[in-house]
Amino acid sequence: KYTKEDVRQKNIVKFVFGGLDGEAGNEGEVVVKLHPEWAPIGAARIKELVADSFYDGCRAFRVLPNFVVQLGINGDPAKQKKWSKNLKDDPVKTTNKRGTLTFAMGGKGTRTTQIFFNKKDNKFLDGQGFSPFGEVVSGMEFVDKIYAEYGERPNQGKIQQQGNEYLETKFPKMSFVKSGTFVSNVDGLEGDDVGDDAGDDRGEDAGDDRGDDVEEASFH
Repeated sequence: KYTKEDVRQKNIVKFVFGGLDGEAGNEGEVVVKLHPEWAPIGAARIKELVADSFYDGCRAFRVLPNFVVQLGINGDPAKQKKWSKNLKDDPVKTTNKRGTLTFAMGGKGTRTTQIFFNKKDNKFLDGQGFSPFGEVVSGMEFVDKIYAEYGERPNQGKIQQQGNEYLETKFPKMSFVKSGTFVSNVDGLEGDDVGDDAGDDRGEDAGDDRGDDVEEASFH
């Protein structure tokens, strides 16, 4: 589908989400500008995953309204295993502000395929080694509509073992990525300008309403 040169040159990815607000047929497009200058290793891995259609069908299995939306365990356990090799860490060069995307990890050198959208300014993650690799340039309002009622209830081990069969049975309203594809432009938006919808609705509680359970939560 994509040549190696295509993948090397393209830095804009469009994610189409389905099941927004837990409703079948409710969809929205989220456009992400990748920043290899922020996190070259992470950005390169994301490009490889998009080229392999890895995120197609992935469920947003961890959604915390005042923190993050996390996804990136493939619905097919065999495909997930294909991408199980850990990445080396990227130094943190920019902050985890609202609208940025970052790899989840359980410690140093443990990044693989799971990513999260920062829903608030999560500056405290910077000091823990979480290095953003991209930012939403349009469609952040759809990230905010990703179904949140399941919180952190889905069991990641069961997702790894059973894939989407487990999630579709136990969590039928879960929002998901219909497709993740490279696009050539963003209708005139500059890649280094996060749209107003991505950055201006944080509110005064952006950094204070995570709760102890969120602040101490680890990424896997």
